Amino acid sequence: MYQTFINGKWTEGNVGIFGAMDHSVWLGSSVFDGARSIAGSTPDLSLHLERVRHSADKVGLDCPYTVAEMMSLVHEGIARFPADAELYIRPLVFGTEGLLIPDATQSGFALTLFDAPLPPFTGFAACLSALQRPSPLMAVTDAKASSLYANTTRALRDAKTRGFDNAVVLDGQGQVAEFATSNLFFVNRQDEVITPIPNGTFLAGITRARVIKLLMAAGIKVQERVVLPADLEAAKEIFNTGNFGKVQPCIRYESRVLPIGAITRLAHECYMAFMRGEKGVVGGESKACTA
Repeated sequence: MYQTFINGKWTEGNVGIFGAMDHSVWLGSSVFDGARSIAGSTPDLSLHLERVRHSADKVGLDCPYTVAEMMSLVHEGIARFPADAELYIRPLVFGTEGLLIPDATQSGFALTLFDAPLPPFTGFAACLSALQRPSPLMAVTDAKASSLYANTTRALRDAKTRGFDNAVVLDGQGQVAEFATSNLFFVNRQDEVITPIPNGTFLAGITRARVIKLLMAAGIKVQERVVLPADLEAAKEIFNTGNFGKVQPCIRYESRVLPIGAITRLAHECYMAFMRGEKGVVGGESKACTA
């Protein structure tokens, strides 16, 4: 089920919103963001809505709605679904006018909510991709720009043909940037959590930041640093964070089978407790998951 707000009204179904001459169609001037509503809970929603405005600015567009206005529309949309629905929330800003440079004053907007159950916490397989994330001098890497996803889908297609679900993508320096679709974490032999330090080649996600805070509040040491492919080959646990699946374990990396370890489970439990507005005991231990 899709519900889309565009041109001042809600419409059900996959609404057609582009014309053949729209700037976004032939020159790629569109940005989006993804948030979640899980049984009415909307974790970090305002941060996602702020980011879509930031992303629009980076590609030369003006988001026609304020964060507060989008927030109100999101809750209108949620009310159109059953109370227990698990939804994906996608604000989209797109260019309509302009030859090469989009006319920012003519930016379009569509807000779509659709059914998207959280994936089960069962894990995924990943490989190392031969593709790279572009540098900030090559692309709008500081925006959630639709144009960046052509590279993402190339990495995913290659991974699928090799029998994997996702791919680890490096930056131009040969350092680990992220998974093709999500941010990357691993656990080393000292039970420390490591995640690549943001260097401008990938978006340091909102769920990523939340999980870092939650793990640190639970007493886990978290480091942001340069990560090399060899680090993943020696990792005890690997997991990802992202809006669609929140926290998901990597259970196979290249030829290595990995456990769903205690820290990965803790990260998942802490995030789910945060999303439900809970605090206190998780995983059978007295670890406070607050942030």
